[in-house]
Amino acid sequence: MLPVAALIGERILCMHGGLSKDMVDLHEIKDIKRPAKIPESGNLCDLLWSDPSSEVDLFNIKPGEWGENDRGVSFIFSESVVKKTVQKFGIDLIVRGHQVMEDGY
Repeated sequence: MLPVAALIGERILCMHGGLSKDMVDLHEIKDIKRPAKIPESGNLCDLLWSDPSSEVDLFNIKPGEWGENDRGVSFIFSESVVKKTVQKFGIDLIVRGHQVMEDGY
């Protein structure tokens, strides 16, 4: 029943998980029907379960690409994916609550 993500002040995108390679426009978040059973792929799944890549993962994915997630669901994404997403959607910051990233990016 809870919101999947929030856009604060049109500049800060917040979600539990991470980014989705399927998302073309931030307005797609509003189109996600709630309550919903979490699908195995797509925007809803990724907003809840995707993860930024760690240093170890960087050997397995190229910058700007997506890789397999050890969770067995959704994807991992690189720092350059974050930078491209921020620029694409005209936002300043992406905040996620799912895990601690000591150095962040």
